[in-house]
Amino acid sequence: MSLSSPAVRPAAGPGARRSHSGLLQAWLPKLVLAPSVTISLFFVYGFMLWTFILSLTNSRMLPSYEFVGFAQYARLMANDRWWVASTNLVLFGGLFVAICLALGLVLAILLDQRIRQEGALRTIYLYPMALSFIVTGVVWKWLLNPGLGIQAMVRGWGFENFRFDWLVDPDMAVYTLVIAAVWQASGFVMALFLAGLRGIDDSILKAAQLDGASLPRIYWRVVIPCLRPVVFSAVMILSHIAIKSFDLVVALTGGGPGYASDLPATFMYAHAFTRAQIGLGSASAMLMLGGVLAILIPYLYSELRNRRHG
Repeated sequence: MSLSSPAVRPAAGPGARRSHSGLLQAWLPKLVLAPSVTISLFFVYGFMLWTFILSLTNSRMLPSYEFVGFAQYARLMANDRWWVASTNLVLFGGLFVAICLALGLVLAILLDQRIRQEGALRTIYLYPMALSFIVTGVVWKWLLNPGLGIQAMVRGWGFENFRFDWLVDPDMAVYTLVIAAVWQASGFVMALFLAGLRGIDDSILKAAQLDGASLPRIYWRVVIPCLRPVVFSAVMILSHIAIKSFDLVVALTGGGPGYASDLPATFMYAHAFTRAQIGLGSASAMLMLGGVLAILIPYLYSELRNRRHG
């Protein structure tokens, strides 16, 4: 009676090893990204969903799950301070975006003339963007303080009737936010426009010059239309910054005098965290999210459509 020898498994060949290696390479990026994606889904989108749920409840100092439907949104629409904040946002956002676009375009055109010390000037214009809005707010609060800043300095020069007290004027306080925000963001917009200008084909400009077009006409008729994608991107970014503006308001005006310079972000913070009205604050946060989505969705749609047709 012969004993059967045990079966010997054949060694994996090079093809099998390559298959396992390819499978590992395919799954490794997903495994590496999985923790961060999971955390982002929970702490970003999960809290968005939780905020929406709280906006439908009667939550005050602590979360409560006594659902009241859209009653908090009705209270929000009847709140005078919310309408002041919303009006301020339209005014602040409109002026902020328009002035940044105009100033950034002018600075970019000037730097595009291949002037001397372009690198130094570009650095100077971009430097404010490296600062946080808290720092910007504190600096401009000193400058605009009637007793310490520009008004005091000019009066010290002998102009006793000079007034620049916008910081303490309820009708003008929101414009101080515009000044500080434009100072910080216009350099960034300049960099966007300058990159767009440097990407325009020189042959188009030379053809326009051969046709006898003046330099202002070339920029108005040829260059600026070519910058339309840059303008669209800049508007999206600046609008997003305006809607989320919080730290600049807190550092510069504190929302005052009174709540004359309130913006939706400071309204949300005040009601959700200092006035024990979490439900109302959550409702205002969801309306802010709706404003951000109203800006981002057209931008993403335009980008995807350009890629598809490109």
